[in-house]
Amino acid sequence: MQIDSLASTCSGDGKEVTAVVVPPVLGQAQIVFAEGDLMRFLKLFIAAPVLFFAGAVMAQAPTFQPVGTVRQVMLGIVKPTSDVVFKFQFDPPKTDSDWATLQNNALNLAEAGNLLLLPGRAKDNGEWTKHAKALVETGSQAFKAANAKDAKALEVIGDKIDETCEACHAKYLPKPPQ
Repeated sequence: MQIDSLASTCSGDGKEVTAVVVPPVLGQAQIVFAEGDLMRFLKLFIAAPVLFFAGAVMAQAPTFQPVGTVRQVMLGIVKPTSDVVFKFQFDPPKTDSDWATLQNNALNLAEAGNLLLLPGRAKDNGEWTKHAKALVETGSQAFKAANAKDAKALEVIGDKIDETCEACHAKYLPKPPQ
């Protein structure tokens, strides 16, 4: 077989094999890649820098600095925002200003669920995470319904928010001393 280019194909024994020949550099021996080897080499050659840069980006990820305790987040954000959502559950907003108030409070309620997932606040990766994500989901639904000015949807979503809160409180809210 004569090699006229860097890539050559030859057949023998009924099988076709492709090989790539790299010319010698500075007197070094030639390197021959059989079919598939070159692709593995190129994948590794491309993947290594990608993984390196991904690691560098992850190392620079922002760190969160929780300011309040879970109790403070509940009393200062979750309770007042849910009260607004519950107020409008059966008495829908009548003005654009009322709808904007509902939208802002529903958004805060959804984002409060994310605050409860932060390290230092999350009690565990099981039930706590499930309940906090449910708060994000139901708060998001209330936000979308408020944006759409969908009073009927708010009736159902308000019940879902209440169920989400009650399920979490049943497990995590400290019981008062007897």
